[in-house]
Amino acid sequence: MPDSPVATVAILTYNGEKYIDSILRKLQKQEIDGEFEVLVIDSGSTDKTLDIVRRYPDVRLHSIPNDEFGHGRTRNLAAQLANGEFVAFLTHDAVPSTKHWLSELLEPFERFPQVVAVLGKQVARPKAFPLQRYEIHGMFRNLGPDYGTTLFYRTPALAKKPAVLDAMSYYSDVNSAVRRDFLLNVIPYRDVRYAEDQLFGRDVIDEGYVKAYAPRGAVDHSNDLTLQEYGHRIFDETVGLRQNGHDIPTISRLAVVRYALHGTLGDALRIVRDRAYSPQRKLFWLVVNPMYHLKKWNSYRASTLVDLDDHGAIKAGSLEHKRKLHHESRRSAEATTGGPAS
Repeated sequence: MPDSPVATVAILTYNGEKYIDSILRKLQKQEIDGEFEVLVIDSGSTDKTLDIVRRYPDVRLHSIPNDEFGHGRTRNLAAQLANGEFVAFLTHDAVPSTKHWLSELLEPFERFPQVVAVLGKQVARPKAFPLQRYEIHGMFRNLGPDYGTTLFYRTPALAKKPAVLDAMSYYSDVNSAVRRDFLLNVIPYRDVRYAEDQLFGRDVIDEGYVKAYAPRGAVDHSNDLTLQEYGHRIFDETVGLRQNGHDIPTISRLAVVRYALHGTLGDALRIVRDRAYSPQRKLFWLVVNPMYHLKKWNSYRASTLVDLDDHGAIKAGSLEHKRKLHHESRRSAEATTGGPAS
């Protein structure tokens, strides 16, 4: 490991065996002026994640109990453990797209000294369902062109436009970088259950700092979710926003159908024109994708109606809670049988 790395690439893992090896192999191939270190913070994985990470002797592995994990809290911990001037964050399912990922993510810091945080692009995987695929594409297309770097900062005129501020505050720590000193001593992540990155992005803008979008620092990323898991994920995200103080309007059952139909028709045109899909795959998604739209808006409506003080109801709709229960059950079965659960 380098003594004085330019950057620390921090990867937060929890049962991330599916992609962690691909991530670490891509990191070995990065071309960058200077040296960087890789730090993995694992929060109690029960699969093969730790075995895979230990195959890479140059990777620093730091383990914490699962009940000590927090999306914001653990990223602050990564900054405390890091040795680099910059901390580049990846989730355990975000794979750098090219050998220039890290250099492109760090470039805005060098060219624009006022930048304190950088957001990288996400590219949906080929197997992502169309709703997710097109939402990811649309979100990052709106942040700026792929051939340039976009800077975001607050001005007096924009301060009077809440919708514009919400858009320019967008931030995702699936693929991002921040000045380590800034995260430690100026604006740390908030210790919240969900949407810590959105709050961080808004804090940066509200306090008068500058963040950048670096599209060439891209990763391949989209959540591998079943239809039911997607619904629970929407529930988690929307409840998290409500818990963080966002005013999320509820919608009627009729609006659920109307929004689902509108999204279905829009995606249908995209699917027909999408050269990434074979004719057979297009037919498949024309039938299946509407189910995702209906699930999205039904889950959104449920998340706006749930009582935020009803922790049992929130856990019942939460994907994170269901996954935690599943892995706890798996670990218990392994302890009982003395081997991996089937």
